Amino acid sequence: MKPFRTTAAVLALTTGICALPVHAQYPDAPQNASGDPLYTVEAPPAFAMIGDLLIARPLLIGATVIGAGLFVVSLPFTATGGGIGATGKALVVDPGKAAFVRCLGCTQTGYNNRQ
Repeated sequence: MKPFRTTAAVLALTTGICALPVHAQYPDAPQNASGDPLYTVEAPPAFAMIGDLLIARPLLIGATVIGAGLFVVSLPFTATGGGIGATGKALVVDPGKAAFVRCLGCTQTGYNNRQ
């Protein structure tokens, strides 16, 4: 029975690896039947929402808090260099936007991605 399981596992992995180029051929293909990108709405599956809720959001909130602390620590140095806005955006705003503005399971930030 062990050779059968090994053969089945190798066959499943080989088939999965062979199917990757077909899936990656059109990564930006429209998600709707009309083909018009205007009507493309990101509709993530349930497992993406669960993973986003349990893994990604807590990590992004933690990154926002840590980034805010690092921003305060680096503020004297960035003020002398004149990069306060860019530093604040990179350390605080971008992770915060990804954590709080993005819809659950979506990959793009913004309110208009889900209707």
